[in-house]
Amino acid sequence: MALAPLALAVVFLPLAASAIAGLFARAIGDRGAQLVTCGAVIVSAAISIPLLREIVLSGGPHVVTIAQWMAVGRLDIAWSLRLDTLSGIMMATVTIVSATIHVYSIGYMAEDPSIPRFMSYLSLFTFFMLSLVTANNLVQLFFGWEGVGLLSYLLIGFWHERDSANAAAIKAFVVNRVGDFGFALGIFAVFLLFGSVNLPTIFAKAPEVAHSTIDFLGWQAPSLTLASILLFIGAMGKSAQIGLHTWLPDAMEGPTPVSALIHAATMVTAGVFMVVRLSPLFEYAPGALGLVAVVGGTTAIFAATIGMAQNDIKRVIAYSTCSQLGYMFFAAGVSAFAAGMFHLFTHAFFKALLFLGSGSVIHALGGEQDMRRMGGLWNKIPITYAMMWIGSLSLAGIPFFSGYYSKDAILAAAWASGTGVGRYAFSLGLFTAFMTAFYSWRLLFMTFHGRPRAGEDVMHHVHESPWVMLIPVFVLAAGATFAGYFMEKYFIGSESAAFWNGSIFVLPGHNTVAAARHVPLYIGLLPTFFALAGIAVAFVGYILQPELPARLAFRFRALYLLVLNKFYFDEAYDRLFVRSAFVMGDGLWKSGDGTVIDGLGPDGISAATRDLARQASRLQSGYVYHYAFVMLIGVVGLVTWYLVR
Repeated sequence: MALAPLALAVVFLPLAASAIAGLFARAIGDRGAQLVTCGAVIVSAAISIPLLREIVLSGGPHVVTIAQWMAVGRLDIAWSLRLDTLSGIMMATVTIVSATIHVYSIGYMAEDPSIPRFMSYLSLFTFFMLSLVTANNLVQLFFGWEGVGLLSYLLIGFWHERDSANAAAIKAFVVNRVGDFGFALGIFAVFLLFGSVNLPTIFAKAPEVAHSTIDFLGWQAPSLTLASILLFIGAMGKSAQIGLHTWLPDAMEGPTPVSALIHAATMVTAGVFMVVRLSPLFEYAPGALGLVAVVGGTTAIFAATIGMAQNDIKRVIAYSTCSQLGYMFFAAGVSAFAAGMFHLFTHAFFKALLFLGSGSVIHALGGEQDMRRMGGLWNKIPITYAMMWIGSLSLAGIPFFSGYYSKDAILAAAWASGTGVGRYAFSLGLFTAFMTAFYSWRLLFMTFHGRPRAGEDVMHHVHESPWVMLIPVFVLAAGATFAGYFMEKYFIGSESAAFWNGSIFVLPGHNTVAAARHVPLYIGLLPTFFALAGIAVAFVGYILQPELPARLAFRFRALYLLVLNKFYFDEAYDRLFVRSAFVMGDGLWKSGDGTVIDGLGPDGISAATRDLARQASRLQSGYVYHYAFVMLIGVVGLVTWYLVR
């Protein structure tokens, strides 16, 4: 089977569909736009599965060159597709999840007046993500990276008549640009070190420059460590790690399908993919790997803590995404790249399932997202209720759902690493497992159990979502239930060496995935114990004693407000950066531009000219004796000048 035609079809069908839906919307109408975009992405998903199989069986990376992009001096860049197991997994994951979201959007966005634009954006987003994961050089990867950033801005702010949506879109765009600046500097550093941005060249030369240094701000820094840290800053922005995470919860202002697409398998996982793709660099940069592990572990527990107190159903799931990305990063930080990719794969299914399930709840309640105004829904929307249970069981890592296999593998690898940062990440990961189970069942109990709090008129109209929204949820539920069991042996088990076939690089002695198979039994059981404890605490607090959370919130009010207000990161950034920028801009505008530049420049010259003309015009009085007096003064002046000479 020829790989090139299949790969080209997978990548470019969503682009073609986006162009048709966006440019010919009036001709094909809403239904035509839905059919074109859904059909194209479904075909891409169908092709991606046999394509992945052929890539694995054929062995080694294959490069499909499409065209020469640019050649300037040593910078030689071709538009090409890198086909190996890593890109094959990402293509299959992205297209399958994107296809379910496309179909789901038919029902969810049925009443929206801009359906073709929305469907076009979804397909274009998918294309940019596919361009990113198939890149064979860092510039093409950056192209896809910025593409998904642009489309996230358009999709988060899709309902642009809402001020909150516009603000969230701008916030996502600006915060990601902060990370992308570091990413761009990392690409420059790589080009300086290797003389190329092509991945094969970089990977081949990495051992040669492993011990070299580079002058950075007067400090002789290890070259690969510096370059890797700069690249990781880009990943922190795109994958919403602590410090650059503030945009992710606000992204919930977009339609629910957008939340699912951004948070499940596409944009936020781009940072994880990039770190795994560049494993040959990070493996020779232990300092950068340690930073990745610390940031990942810290983000995992930080976001989970915030998720425990949120009341918006989508924001709870959003902080869950942030937390799970922390797991993936600290897996990479302890060289368990395969385990991190395994969790990325399983996470795509159960997180998309949870978002689409929450969308069904919101759809049933007429747009309500506050869990404090829900309750008593389990018998009104039983299918959605069952699907949310499946997603929560997988997210919490309960045996034997998909999340159990991947999350436990990460924690075991962190313990098996035997390093300080590995044990740090393991400890935080355990507590995060408890918190994850707690906020997942808090969501279930507040949304579906207890007395109805939505009002009789709303509850009277609660109904299950249409089948066009439920069928995609069933597909994702199947993945959340069985994907981990069936794929474990390929990602991290007995078939992993043949499956990855060199697309992930791990130095000898760093294979924590293999070492994780020999950890003590209690290490393997601890995550499940912590998860079950979290469920039990949620059951006590929201079913047996529903007044207990309010009492605890009042008793520990300062701590509760700290968590509820997300550790005041937004307020701190607003004071440190936003207001400071406004003050500086106001000063430069009024004092710099207005007073100095305009005052002494165009405005000053024109004002002086105008005043001079006004004074000169006063001489034109129209009285003859004035003119005669001026003539006399002129004659006296001339005679005086003549006599003086």
